[in-house]
Amino acid sequence: MAEETVNNPVTAKKVNPRIESYKQFWRRLAKNRAAVIGGLLIVFIVLLAFIGPWAITTFTDFRPNATDLGNKLQGPSAAHWFGTDSYGRDIFTRVIFGAKLTLYVGFFSVFIGGVIGVIFGIISGYYGGRIDAIIMRLMDVLLAFPGILLALAIVAVLGGSLTNVIIAVGIFSVPAFARVVRGSTLSVRKLEYIDAVRALGASDFRIIFRHILPNIMSPIIVQASLRVATAILTGAGLSFLGLGAQPPAPEWGAMLNEGRQYMYEAGHVALFPGLMIVLVVLAFNIFGDGVRDALDPKMKNK
Repeated sequence: MAEETVNNPVTAKKVNPRIESYKQFWRRLAKNRAAVIGGLLIVFIVLLAFIGPWAITTFTDFRPNATDLGNKLQGPSAAHWFGTDSYGRDIFTRVIFGAKLTLYVGFFSVFIGGVIGVIFGIISGYYGGRIDAIIMRLMDVLLAFPGILLALAIVAVLGGSLTNVIIAVGIFSVPAFARVVRGSTLSVRKLEYIDAVRALGASDFRIIFRHILPNIMSPIIVQASLRVATAILTGAGLSFLGLGAQPPAPEWGAMLNEGRQYMYEAGHVALFPGLMIVLVVLAFNIFGDGVRDALDPKMKNK
């Protein structure tokens, strides 16, 4: 009787392949301790960015731009955990408020670059021919410039502001997404099920966004998770050069720029914003590497 139940297709439990694939991904990711640590750090920083400012304004009297010239350049203490800057502003408060600005630059610039790059890449890989040549030559032109140099040129044209930094970082992220998506699209469009769907009369739009895009999401996710770290570092670099967030905004790169002239007499002014940049970039890089390993088809049998 038990044997009949196991072999009966009616009573057998159906397994959704997509759900099973997600479960396998999370199992492989959970085995990577470094990726788990990186993911937990990202969650902690995101919570800090959104809950921290509320907690500070609710339970303390500190404000990110409140000056106290009588206590300027004070070292870390019980009253000021990260010390104070040249205007007597509490560095810990400014670091907490600056976390949201840093994540804002990282996520939104990657979103802009990802959307544009995916569209260019999937169109280039699907249609090929002259369209592919034009799009890829345009991407080659963008890749000919070092990322930070291209971002500098764009910000120099648009003007220094946080919004323009996001636009600049997003534009220089486009080629990376476009090339990855194009390669994945070239391999997927040759599969038999794409020919079958096309033979049934499906439009190019339906084939691209219903059948090709869902099957190339893995490299897009990996590229996005790794690209956030680059975007944060580039955004901080532009702000450090005075082309990003303008004073008195508590952006970490701008805080580094303010503290560099006090490196010897009050090193803490630049130390803590720099440590936060290192921590965030390291967390996203470690987590991105873990996501790449978990989504790698070669890892499925391990």
